[in-house]
Amino acid sequence: MKYSAAISMALVAVSLAACQPATVVTPAPATSVAVPVAVPGPAGATGATGSTGATGSAGSTGTMGNTGATGSAGSTGDTGTTGATGNTGDTGATGQRGKTGDTLVVVPAAPAR
Repeated sequence: MKYSAAISMALVAVSLAACQPATVVTPAPATSVAVPVAVPGPAGATGATGSTGATGSAGSTGTMGNTGATGSAGSTGDTGTTGATGNTGDTGATGQRGKTGDTLVVVPAAPAR
């Protein structure tokens, strides 16, 4: 217990010291001293023209493009229309009339006696 009071007091002292504001230092007043100012003289002669820069090298040629894709096959044509029905043939000629044949008379046989 003796030491806990001493440690507590030390911690409070350290924490209060950390909270103190910083001291502001003001600079000493400046004395007025005349500072010499440079005065520009007359302009000099124009310088010589510089040399022209080197020309850049030519760019490389691009690579060849890919071959295009093959086109698709055409569609199959439509089926043709059915032909018209043919004309009916002519009726055949009428045949000649047959000749009349001889008349045969069949006589029955006589009964057996």
